[in-house]
Amino acid sequence: MSEQMNTQDVKSDDSGYFEVLIEKIIFRSRWILAGFYLLLVATLFLVAIKFVKEFAHFAMIFWDATEAEFVTGVLEIVDKTLLGNLLILIIFSGYENFVSVIGAAKNSTDRPKWMGGVDFAGLKLKLIGSIVALSGINLLAAFLEISTTNKENLGWMVGIHLTFVVTGLIFALSERYMHQERH
Repeated sequence: MSEQMNTQDVKSDDSGYFEVLIEKIIFRSRWILAGFYLLLVATLFLVAIKFVKEFAHFAMIFWDATEAEFVTGVLEIVDKTLLGNLLILIIFSGYENFVSVIGAAKNSTDRPKWMGGVDFAGLKLKLIGSIVALSGINLLAAFLEISTTNKENLGWMVGIHLTFVVTGLIFALSERYMHQERH
């Protein structure tokens, strides 16, 4: 009888060992996402290059630009800036929510106030808000150059923008409802 109990104890110890091992592997697998965030940093560099290209083009046409071309040029620069901000938000928040705290920024005086305070739901809301803003900027640019804009494409742009707006509102309302339910 005591031999049977020892065998059972060993079996439960083995299963406990494997369970801990599996949990450690699963927990450490979050570091795979670090590669995603590093590639998003590389993407931020590409956006910066595109920003410089847009600015150079804008600077070259600045003096001869019509009012619509001027505003469109400014909107394109703002568009790239918002996209860069969105990438930083996703990189910082995603890394801190899913991988690890960014220790290098912990005691920095330059640490953004929102850093470490944006949870996954807040990140999704900010993402949707940014998409709506980017869509709105592109739509406004198209309206400013209405004479050269394909009307069918403009209709699609309006429809897609409205879809983003409605989706954002529904998501924000559902998050608000869920937040009220928890408290």
